[in-house]
Amino acid sequence: LRERVSRLVQDAEAVLRPVEMLDLKRLVRTFTLRNQDGFVENFGPDLIARVGEQAPGVRLRFVLKPDKDSTPMRDGSVDLETGVVGKETGPEMRAQALFRDRFVGVVRMGHPLCEVTMTPARYAAGRHILVSRRGLDRGPIDDAIEPLGLKREIVTVVGGFSEALALARASDLIASVPERYTGNLRDGMFCFPLPVPLPEITVSLLWHPRLDADPAHRWLRGCVREVCAGKTHWIS
Repeated sequence: LRERVSRLVQDAEAVLRPVEMLDLKRLVRTFTLRNQDGFVENFGPDLIARVGEQAPGVRLRFVLKPDKDSTPMRDGSVDLETGVVGKETGPEMRAQALFRDRFVGVVRMGHPLCEVTMTPARYAAGRHILVSRRGLDRGPIDDAIEPLGLKREIVTVVGGFSEALALARASDLIASVPERYTGNLRDGMFCFPLPVPLPEITVSLLWHPRLDADPAHRWLRGCVREVCAGKTHWIS
């Protein structure tokens, strides 16, 4: 009940806060954005360019997102966050969908899998990289192939997508990563749709409600949405 009352008070304050005129050319401010690895590499250059063109006095500070804990947004140390909304996400946080994504398999060019029709059995028979920030030894893909009587050989576990793709680029290991989120990171690599059904994920933009009516924050949210909407790396 206390959290609900607090949220109502914050919502009321945001609505009643006077609207400020925003002069982007004179705006001097640093925004902290928390993201999982891959976001900066894929969306960072375009976002920095857009922000720099419109508001040259604005600095973006990107920090790594190790979990879904919303405390950094509550205490004001993080202004914006991107990711998949989960059970750990604070119920009071604002969330707006940026894009839908799906997982794909990725191998180096010249890998034996580049020349064959992908099947669940061929995919499972390879040697795999598992991405898990919590260090788990299995994931949703393993749950999806298990009913087919298949099991992947997990050779190594890493904490992020960029690490997984770097390993796959330099070896015969298979990485499985979200497609749009890792577009630039996969340049020069061979990608294929996973041969097992997995639900798509929704990558969202998250922020604390006290920043709803902040003109500069609202402008930055728009920049992130536009940059993410313009990045498409779908494979056939």
